[in-house]
Amino acid sequence: MNKVLLFNPRSANNKFRIPNSVLQVAASIEGLFEWCIVDGNRETDPWKKIEQYLQTGTVSYIGFTVMPGPQLKQAIPYSKKIKELYPAVIQIWGGYFASNQYKPVLDSGYVDYVINGPGDVAFPALLKALENKTDLSGIGNLIYKQGDRFIKTKKLDLPDLNTTPALPYHKLDTFYSLDKYLGKTYLGTKTLAYHSSFGCPFTCSFCAVVPIYEARWKGKSAQMIYDDVQMIRKKWGANAIEFHDNNFFVSEKRTVEFAKLIKDDKINWWGEARIDTMHKYKDESLQLISDAGCRMIFFGAETGNDEVLKKMDKGGTQTGKQILEFAERLRKFNIIPEYSFVLGTPAESPEKAMQQIDEDIAFIKQVKKVNPDTEIVIYVYSPVPTEGSDMYEQVLKSGFKFPVHLEDWLNNEWENFDLRKNPLTPWLNAKMIDKIKNFETVLNGYYPTVSDIRMRPFQRKVMKALSGLRYNRSIYAFPYEIKALQKFWIRYRQPEIQGF
Repeated sequence: MNKVLLFNPRSANNKFRIPNSVLQVAASIEGLFEWCIVDGNRETDPWKKIEQYLQTGTVSYIGFTVMPGPQLKQAIPYSKKIKELYPAVIQIWGGYFASNQYKPVLDSGYVDYVINGPGDVAFPALLKALENKTDLSGIGNLIYKQGDRFIKTKKLDLPDLNTTPALPYHKLDTFYSLDKYLGKTYLGTKTLAYHSSFGCPFTCSFCAVVPIYEARWKGKSAQMIYDDVQMIRKKWGANAIEFHDNNFFVSEKRTVEFAKLIKDDKINWWGEARIDTMHKYKDESLQLISDAGCRMIFFGAETGNDEVLKKMDKGGTQTGKQILEFAERLRKFNIIPEYSFVLGTPAESPEKAMQQIDEDIAFIKQVKKVNPDTEIVIYVYSPVPTEGSDMYEQVLKSGFKFPVHLEDWLNNEWENFDLRKNPLTPWLNAKMIDKIKNFETVLNGYYPTVSDIRMRPFQRKVMKALSGLRYNRSIYAFPYEIKALQKFWIRYRQPEIQGF
């Protein structure tokens, strides 16, 4: 039996989460192929561990999960090195980066196949076809090259997570002690990272999920989620949960059922949602969710400008007025709304782009006024290749281009691009970027995130006092004194980059 090596490239320093994506793939081949996992977050030198497996001569396939940003730092050079030293090993990439940037990935010459979406069916089907040397064209969710042509097979229906194999947590524990994946966060001392659904039923033109899932969503039942949590709680001591679903709260019925099940277990939890979806929840549902331990919910507020929301293909019914109303509404339920905003979207002129930035800054301050507890996460707009969307067409017309060569993504500016901090977009100039970043610095000084559990009350008071004059008088330029404190005294954490 040929062995499969699954690699999770490093995505964070000194912070581990269960590698759910590769574990999901491992579950799909359990009993069909022998498999092992190398977690770049848990290895001082992941290449050394990978080569130990490759040197045995038993590994025929290696699967990479690759998200945009930090994971590319290991995925690209390691994949290239494997092709040079072990050319017979078949390399398969999955994840948002691989699906959205499949042309440079496959043109690199060292990645053989891309799984385009969930790999529960596609990955084992590909391995079987390669083993038996049979035709690949009938395998869904697959991208590969045939000569100079890119072959994209049909998209498969999303798998039913209620019937897919259970994740092999116990086997992961034989490679890496699972209790060390349960880290200390704002939510609890042993926080479990968990996925309960696939996809999102909306088509936001700036979201990397959209080309993958095409406005589809499927989730586990509340009972199955609860059973998994209870198993991990009893065996490894989990006392908090981060639901890393793209949209955990799609179904009010499922959310309420889960809240009822977990209500008496004293477990804090967090998830991602849409404002227009949850604003339709009944008050009693929101109260139950709060009573059941939900402490914070991440929402894509994006902008207070209704015209820009339409350009973003945000879908649904979200408006600036609704964003403010919902932030105020959540105050009475003791749930912290974590609002993300995307500043610097395409505009007809530089003056219009700056006007939109100024309007969004003023709107964010309105949000903080109606609910000071609202956490604000700021991104600079970074294009996503959502083919057919008006916004992406406008991006292309502006002269913006993604790298043609895979290794170009290793340049610092493209890593920052993937973290939505340096967009490299033609319609934004340095003055605009500075305004966004300086406002973010002042905002984070005046309202330090509650999720940074290392900050002491005294430090928060000093930061707030130092930033108050700037924030209240809208003086954002050159906030060097705040940056110095954040970097050297507090070492301030940014939730959008480092999580909780």
